[in-house]
Amino acid sequence: MRSDSIRIETMRCILRPFKETDLDEFLLYRNDPGWMRHQGGFKGLSRQAYADVLLGVRALPEGVQLAVADRRDGHLLGDLYLKLESDVAWIGYTINPADARKGFASEAVSALLDWLRSIGVPEVCAAVAPENLASIGLLKRIGFTFIELDAEGEQVFSLRPEQFRQ
Repeated sequence: MRSDSIRIETMRCILRPFKETDLDEFLLYRNDPGWMRHQGGFKGLSRQAYADVLLGVRALPEGVQLAVADRRDGHLLGDLYLKLESDVAWIGYTINPADARKGFASEAVSALLDWLRSIGVPEVCAAVAPENLASIGLLKRIGFTFIELDAEGEQVFSLRPEQFRQ
C-alpha cells in the first residue's frame, strides 16, 4: 500500500498525504527545539529536506508521514508516522503545540489504529522517550502495554487488536 492511497476521516480530523501547502505549518513545530525535544531524528531539517520526504509517494514498509488536518479549515494539526515491518506497524505522532492538549492526538491515533485493524495488521508498536509522559499516558489510555526498553533507551509499547479500547 502506498501513502497516496491513505485517507482516514474522524469527527474533527482528516489523516491524509502531505500537500505543498502544509510545509510552512509543519516547519513551525518540527523546527521548534523545545517542542520537539522528545522526537527522534526527523526534526530541524530544511524545507527542501522535509519536502523530499513528505511530498514523495512511499510504501508502508519504507515508512510514511501522514498529515493530520483540521476538517473545518484544513490547517495542519500535526502528523503521524506509520511503518509496516512484517506483521508489526510502528507508529509515531506529533501535534502542533498550538493544537496540543485538545484530544487531536488521541483522535488521530485511534482512527489510525481502527484503519490498521481493518487491513489486518496484528500488532502496533510505538517507541517513546521515557520523559514524554503525555505520550506515554496517551498510549496507555488507548490500551498499549509496555514491553521493553529499546537500544536507544526508549520505552516500547505494543497493542494487539483485541486490546484496543477507545
